[in-house]
Formats: sequence, C-alpha cells, structure tokens
Amino acid sequence: MPEAILGDRTEDLLTAASGRSDVPPFMVMDVMAAASRIEAGGGHVIHMEVGQPAASAPKTAILAAHAALDAGRIDYTSALGTPSLRKRIARHYRESYGVTVDSARIVVTTGSSGGFILAFLAMFEPGDRVAVTIPGYPPYRHILTALGCEPVLIETSSETRHALTGEVLLAAHRRAPLKGVLIGSPANPTGTMMSREALSGLISAAESAGIRFISDEIYHGLDYAFPAVTAAELSTRALVINSFSKYFCMTGWRVGWMVVPEPLVRPIERLQQNLAISVPTLSQIAAEAAFDGGAEMEEIKRGYLENRRILIEGLPRAGLTKFLPADGAFYLYADVSDFTSDSLKFAAEMLEKARVAATPGVDFDPVHGRQFIRFSYARSAEEMREAVERIARWLNGR
Repeated sequence: MPEAILGDRTEDLLTAASGRSDVPPFMVMDVMAAASRIEAGGGHVIHMEVGQPAASAPKTAILAAHAALDAGRIDYTSALGTPSLRKRIARHYRESYGVTVDSARIVVTTGSSGGFILAFLAMFEPGDRVAVTIPGYPPYRHILTALGCEPVLIETSSETRHALTGEVLLAAHRRAPLKGVLIGSPANPTGTMMSREALSGLISAAESAGIRFISDEIYHGLDYAFPAVTAAELSTRALVINSFSKYFCMTGWRVGWMVVPEPLVRPIERLQQNLAISVPTLSQIAAEAAFDGGAEMEEIKRGYLENRRILIEGLPRAGLTKFLPADGAFYLYADVSDFTSDSLKFAAEMLEKARVAATPGVDFDPVHGRQFIRFSYARSAEEMREAVERIARWLNGR
C-alpha cells in the first residue's frame, strides 16, 4: 500500500504542471515544426511563417564575437549590461531620433522576450489588468497570463489604421480600471505604424489616467511609410522595449534592451540579478559592434522593400486581394475570408499542398483571426516570387 501511494505521488511530481503554465502555444512555432517535418522527408518549403531575417548578423558583430573568443574568458557582466553597450544604445537614440537618453536608464535584456518579463514583473501585480491590442503579438498576452496578470484585449480597426487611440483606451479603462497598456509600432502581425501624433495622443491619454505605458519598438529601423517615432522621445515615464533580433538580424543571439523610467532601474536590476544574473557576454559584445554595420543593414532593408513590392503586387493576382497597410516590419496580414472561415486549416492546407508556411491569424487575434493569414517577407526575393506562384497554383486548383 505505501508503495502504491508513493507511486501515485511520484507520478504527480512528473506530470503535474502549474496553472500558470497553461497558456496557448505560440502557433508560429508549431507551423515551423510542421514545415521541418516536411523538409525532413525531402520536401522544399518556403518559410513565411516566422519573423526571422534570412540574413546573418552584421559582419562587424561576427568579427567582434570572434575576437572576444580568441581573447579567452567570457565572464558575467553587470546585471544591467556592459557599460559600453549601454552607452552605445544611448548614443543610438541621440543619432537616430535626436533624443537624449541617459545610459543609466538602459537595461540590456535577453532579447525583447526577457524585457517583457522584467517589465511586467516590475510594473504589475498579479491580477492587474493590462491592455493589449488585437491583432497583436501572442506572447504579450501569454506572458501576462503566466505572470498572473489579466490581458485585456482591445480590438483595432481599419478606421484608425489598426492603431489604438486614447479615446478607446480610456473607454476600456472606465469599464474596468487598467494598470497598463502595451503597443507595438511597427506592429506584428499587421506591419502598421503609428504616427507621431497618434502615439503622442495615446501616451498622454494613458498617463492622464495613471495607466503605465509600454512601447514595443523591436521593428524600428524597418519603417517604409514614414520614420518610426520612439516613445522615449515623448515621455520619460514610458518604458521602451527593443531588440537586436529584427533590424540587426541577430535573432539567435538573444540580446535586446529597455529604456526604463528612472524609478524602475533598481527594481529591474534586482530582478535581472536573480532571474538571469546577466545577458550572455558574447552577445553583448557582438551587439555593440552591430551598430557599426549600418550600411549592411540598410542593404538588407532594401531587400525587404523589394519583397514587400512582390507580395503587394503578386498576391492579388493569386487571389488574395485584401490586406492591411504594410507600413513597416516585414509582415503582410492578408484577409483570406473569400477562401475560408478557418485560417488554421487554410494555413495547414497551404503548407501541405503549396509547400508555403505561413501563420494563421488565430495566433494573433482570437476574435477575428480565423479570416487572416500572416506572411513574413524576411527571406529572399526569389523565394517571395516562388511563393506567389505556388499560392496562385494552389488557390486556382482548389
């Protein structure tokens, strides 16, 4: 009898998971896994599901990493990041946006993902309600849920170019108080951007109501319609999250940064000390050098512009005629309601029949996402042309 009880308890230890772990999967990763299985069987898949640049990190970053490895030891750094990288990021704000940011307010993170965790832990208590827009990046709401917060989903519309307005935010706040709001511009999955006026108005509305403001600026640098505006220029109380993953093509290096309101620097430092000790040193060395690879990055950006043109002109010929304005990032969010009421099945069939991997809109929008598909155009122009041809053949043959 004791052995049976012990066996049951052992089984519980091996299988039980906390309620906080019960978050939905990030579907783009599931699509990647399905595409990999096809490729393992010899199939050729065009990857348009994941927001990952096809290009490698800047040569300047790779050379700096090689030099650091050749020099010997790679030790811990300060929990806030190496002083030289934090100063270089502050200089980036001065050169790119004309805004002075004290390097003491810069925190280096393990990608933007690490930044979200640190920001949410420092700014919110369990049970706090935090507004996020839909369609939007799924881990926003999933991380909030895992940390015990309540993500409040606010729908956006074409009338505001899928940007959240201060009026809509305050209306949600009146229904039930909000402790924070998180927006991204350029946005994932839509690629839409907020103008200076729109962003400034939203920040002012949030701060007037005591709502903490977080700006995800990971796609800054990849702006086509007009220059992106940083929230760091508009308020010292806003918290900005950015990363070297997208513009600098350093996804796997897992290094990003935050611009933090001064009162939150020490709390976030304490969290970082305990959760990660520090960001990988080699990645920080490479990231600092990446700023010297601007010419290379701008050439890659020109490639995205060409890919964007190929899809905007080619997908309507394939039958996909409706999509959101692709102001920035490297995504096109297409309406597929003429063909399906289930974007999950549509994406699975497109992968199976056309060998094109894309992400179903339900990953980004649990309300209306069944009629949308997100295409990433971060790979080569040749692949974009082939993808358009494959989609056209598949849709015409359905």
